[in-house]
Amino acid sequence: MAKEFNTAVTCNPQRHYMVDVTSKMKVFERLINSGKYFTITYARQFGKSTSLNWILHNMSDNYLVIPISFESSASEDWNSTDNFCKYFCKKIIEPLGKISDYQSFWIDVTNTEKLDYDILASKITEFCKHVSKKVVLTIDEVDKSLDNELFLRFLAMLRNMYLDREKFNDNNYTFWSVVLAGVYDVKSMKIKIRPDEEHKFNSPWNVAAEYELDMTFNPQEISTMLADYENDHHIGFNIMEISEEIYKYTSGYPVLVSRVCKLIDESLNQEWTKEGVLKAVKKITKDTNSTILQTLTQNIENYPDLKRLLRAISLENFHINYYAKNFPIELGRTFAFLRPNEHSQAQIHNLIFQQVLYDYFIAENQINSLQQPAPFGVFVDKKGDLNMPMIINRFKDLVSQKHSKEDNFLEREGRFMFICFLKPIINGTGFYYSEPENDDSSRMDLVVTYNRKEYIIELKIWHGTEYEISGREQLSEYLTTRNLSEGYLVTFSFLKNKVVQPKPEWIEYDGKRIYEAVV
Repeated sequence: MAKEFNTAVTCNPQRHYMVDVTSKMKVFERLINSGKYFTITYARQFGKSTSLNWILHNMSDNYLVIPISFESSASEDWNSTDNFCKYFCKKIIEPLGKISDYQSFWIDVTNTEKLDYDILASKITEFCKHVSKKVVLTIDEVDKSLDNELFLRFLAMLRNMYLDREKFNDNNYTFWSVVLAGVYDVKSMKIKIRPDEEHKFNSPWNVAAEYELDMTFNPQEISTMLADYENDHHIGFNIMEISEEIYKYTSGYPVLVSRVCKLIDESLNQEWTKEGVLKAVKKITKDTNSTILQTLTQNIENYPDLKRLLRAISLENFHINYYAKNFPIELGRTFAFLRPNEHSQAQIHNLIFQQVLYDYFIAENQINSLQQPAPFGVFVDKKGDLNMPMIINRFKDLVSQKHSKEDNFLEREGRFMFICFLKPIINGTGFYYSEPENDDSSRMDLVVTYNRKEYIIELKIWHGTEYEISGREQLSEYLTTRNLSEGYLVTFSFLKNKVVQPKPEWIEYDGKRIYEAVV
């Protein structure tokens, strides 16, 4: 059976093209070999279930691996300790398959007249001493039950058994390793130590081992999947170049990497070129049924503070510490909407998310203001290229008319307005993204691709003539890095009763042509 790129279910190396994650999985192998309890906490479609599947198929020779998952609806039926404990026993029976001795043991446990945590704990000890291999328990989807006190007390029981195992130096006292997987960090959940205590809390999973593991794919890792594909299809494309291009738009987000590849293979006639990658990316940003993109928009609607944070970072070029202990930032990290840049500042995780956020905020702005999108054809010349000077001039006129008498026009709104104005012009044909300047919150470079051409527009705020000259120098240097000879410098001036520049003009600077406009 031919392999395919997979974006829907747990990946299987026999049926799916996969990135070689052996080096990443070695982290989990080391933890299990050391008898650690730990969590696999990543955003949706980030590789949690695939990691658990790897543990099952690669560590079962040395361990009895029991994989279970708690369905989202299960906690609704847990109305007593007995009810929960029997549910857990039945979940263990399912994956034991044809090992009849093990199945019958747990069937007998479920027939216990009234199960509680003490009885369950003693049965776990009895089972672990009976099995010839050390037992590894993996539980997927745990965060769907984190609001249920019965489940949290079960985790506390496992924690206490682990502590007793270490205290008694008895490796077979309980499960050798327990692995919990979910979106939310189980270690942050807390319950009362005793029912009558109101203020004393204790984490039910504070025994979880710490480890560092980046589950995103770098270009070299992406190339291992494309090399496997090329070996089957013999297309002859530049594997490393395409890997780097895919990484450019996805930042290695696992499901987005696979989605780009799947679209090129199945929907774009195997167009393994930079243009093909961009076509796939544009398809993804317009896919209203995409699970990962629906998660993005749903969560920003559910969490207003997160929405404000993402808007400030993506559109207003705010510099915010990625590692700050702040609830909206914690959410951004949990959902993998954010990642740190080289200065430990929060940035939108990838260009696909950035584009979706732009579209979301622009649509919201148009709905709120009932603003008519700019016409399309007038800004495109006979060659099909953008007439960027005309776009900038028309935008300048629009802002002058609309905001000449408004005192509450915030500086940071100028850049958002330009993006709102530009979006409908390039919609369906072009793609754009911003590259905020890490050392200067008043600058933001906007990169527009249209008809296979790139346009670089630097958006900045007026701070005087010397600052304007430095802006030219920065833009010129950036154009050099992208092998371009022309760029655009749009400066927002909020000086009252003072004209900085009468009209936009082309200037020559350091061998580059720069179209300057002050709005």
